[in-house]
Parts: sequence; C-alpha cells; structure tokens
Amino acid sequence: MLKIRASTLYATAILLFLAFVIVIPNFFTDATRASWPSWLPNRQLNLGLDLQGGSHLLLRVDVASVENEYRQELRNSISDVLNLNDPNARLVTDNNKTVITLAAEADTATILGQLRERVPADWQQQGNTLTMTLTPQAIAAVREQAMSKSLDIIRLRVDETGTKEPTIQRQGKQDILLQLPGVDDPARIRQLLGKTAKLTFHLVNEDIGMVLGNAQKVPGSSKLLPYSDNNVAEAVSEKPYLAVYRRAMLSGDMLVDAQASFQDTQPVVSFRFNTLGAKKFGLATSQNVGKRFAIVLDDEVISAPVIREAIAGGSGIISGSFTTQSAKDLALLLRSGALPAPLTIEEERTVGPGLGADSIAFGKTASLIGIVFVIILTLAIYGRFGVYAVIALLANLLLLVAALTLLQATLTLPGIAGIVLTIGMAVDANVLIFERMRDESMQQGNLLQILDSGYKKAIATILDSN
Repeated sequence: MLKIRASTLYATAILLFLAFVIVIPNFFTDATRASWPSWLPNRQLNLGLDLQGGSHLLLRVDVASVENEYRQELRNSISDVLNLNDPNARLVTDNNKTVITLAAEADTATILGQLRERVPADWQQQGNTLTMTLTPQAIAAVREQAMSKSLDIIRLRVDETGTKEPTIQRQGKQDILLQLPGVDDPARIRQLLGKTAKLTFHLVNEDIGMVLGNAQKVPGSSKLLPYSDNNVAEAVSEKPYLAVYRRAMLSGDMLVDAQASFQDTQPVVSFRFNTLGAKKFGLATSQNVGKRFAIVLDDEVISAPVIREAIAGGSGIISGSFTTQSAKDLALLLRSGALPAPLTIEEERTVGPGLGADSIAFGKTASLIGIVFVIILTLAIYGRFGVYAVIALLANLLLLVAALTLLQATLTLPGIAGIVLTIGMAVDANVLIFERMRDESMQQGNLLQILDSGYKKAIATILDSN
C-alpha cells in the first residue's frame, strides 16, 4: 500500500525552499546582491565562454628552447668536471651526442664516474674516449616537464587575475588551450602570458656602463642588455643598453613573495627571498657595497640601483618607471614564477558578450516554448494527474538550477540543451507511470493501489531509459 511519511513531506518542502533561496540571486544584478546581508546566498550561475563572452587562446610552448637549455646545462656540467680533472681534454658536441677525448695520463675511471653522477645520460667508454648520448626518453622527459610546469604557471597567473572558471588544458604535444569566460581585458592577459618572467640579478660592468646602441663589443664575461628605464630612455637619443656581467648573483627562483606597493608616492614592487636566497642576497650585497646591480627580467634591465649597504633579511624593492597596474602585473609574474619556455599565441578568438546574450535569449525562448507545450499536452492528456506532473517537473527544474548554482558549475549553450533534455526525460518518466496506472485501473478500482502499482511497475523501465 502507498504510504508517504509526514517526515518525507517536510523534508521535501524544506529542500524545495532551500533550492528556491539558492536560485533567487540569479535574478538580481551584482549591485543589488552587494547590498544584501552577508549571510544570504549570493552565488550565481557561472556562464561559459559561449554565453558571457571572453577569450579563446591556443598557446604553443617553445619546447625546443628548453631542450637547448638542457643540453647547455649538461655541457656546462661536463666542462666543470673536465676543468677539475683534465683541462687538456677535447670536447666535441653534435646535437644529442658529445664526444670527449681525454689526455693519455688522465684518470679515465674517476672522470667517467663523476660525469655519470653529474650528467644523467647514456655514457660509453672506448679507451680514453668517452661518448655521451642523450636518449629519446631523456628528451621526452624534458619536454613533459616543460609542458607540466607551463600548465601550472599559466594556471597560477590566470587565477591571480580573478578569472572565474577558466579552461586550461593541454592539447597535443606542445599546445595549451586556454578559455577565459568574461575577460574584459584580453590584451592584459596576453601580456601576462607572453612574458617568461625570468628574473635574475647581475652586477653592472662599470668599465663599460651604459652605451647607446648595442654595436659595441664587450668582453666574454659581460653582455649588453636593453635598459628599459623610461627616465633613462627619455634622456638619450638612441636606445640605451647596459653592460652587465653574465654570471648572475642569484635568480628569481628563490623568491617566495612579491607585492605591489608605494615608495615616496611612486609604485614599486617589493620582494622577499627564501632562506637560502636571503643568505645569498645578503652576501652578494655586503661584498659589493657602492656598486650597481642590475635587476633583469627576460633579458631586459628594469632597474639598476646602487648597493648602499648590505641588505639583510632577504627582502628588497624594485623601483622603476612603473604605473600602478604594471607594478601589480610584475608582482603577479614574480609570484607565479618563470615559465620554462617562451609561449606564442597560435590562435586567438574573442567571443563578444552580445553573441552570448543572444545565445541565452534563444536558449530561454526554446526552453520556455518546450516547457509550455509539454505542460499543455500533459494537462490535456492526463487531467488532474497532469497537474501533479507539471508541479513535479517545475520542482525538478528548480533543484537542477539550484545544484548548478551551489556547485558553481559552468553553464554553456550545450548545458542549456541538456536542461531541455532533462525536462523531456522527466516528462517521459511521468508518461510511463501514468500509462502503467491506466493499465492497472482496468484490473482494480482502488485509487491508492493503482498509484502504488503504477510507480512500482514503472520504476524498472524509468531506470533503464535514463
């Protein structure tokens, strides 16, 4: 016999009321919701790229540059070992293979042991000749690490901008797909993603200092880098370059925090190193008081202050010709870390909010038309029971939208089609129940027994169809 407990009715009523409260914010503007008390539900449905507009970017990671850097690191490690053990050794490198010819008196076994310890590769020995070969597996591991790190850093940078529900996923061997719903400044996003943000600190070669144009030759221990300080650039007729020593005092890998702030009413970026970075920074500044050190971002000098005193504590300030926004962007880049490889934009599409508004309008219209026709047919065919089915249908729709809002799921145009399909499946379930009840009504006259049999005998078909 069909029995419904009072507790079930109360629970259903409470659930529907809570769903209604959760859905309500979707019908109000941001300004209206901002005036509500903090304890009231305030979430709205997240609309996807096709509904609220935004940017679609396909980024390509330059993994070839990562491979070249990896090969260079291995060659540097090999050179360090040879300089300590056999300075007269001859080294020939051809892409993924390096051939080392040792002097006759060299301790081949000791050198080979140190090389295997410091350089992970395939090593072969033939007399006093050592051959290092980078295996395809090693190259593939370098590529995979570069892609994985690029994904993590892109995700950090995008999250810092406050973009809701971005889609960031790998596509193919060296591409990353990025979809940013609701982005109102795609140019800024492109600028943030286009910077590798590799930060290093170098001493300035004061024997050369600043030069105009980069035609001047410099010693092998130094290099010329563009000097991007606007105050300097505006005072000269040609593009300024600054000579810095190639060897970096330390790098931005040791940063743990960076924030935009103000100093003497001018925007600056304050930074803080980890414990090891703080020790290195303090030692480097104490040994070079009175000298200038260049702060280099992506091979461009952004500031070159004079070291007035030893900087202990591991914190400092980057000053320059910053605006408030550029200082915030630089701090964001430093916090998220440097990309392992440059990124290029292979494909870019911008979806305007107008197109999304049209999609929402058409989706609403299609859904309303579908619901209205379903209600009319249900009432016409099933009468009083059709009224119950319509109430259940609206409750189903309410619970669905409430769940999407509560979970902050992203609603897209296919999602609207899915809601319409869900409505159709709910009606299908009611049709199965009512038709089974009609069959039962021909065999028994008790209404409660007909209802009970209709639900019990239709449930298997409903589960199967869903």
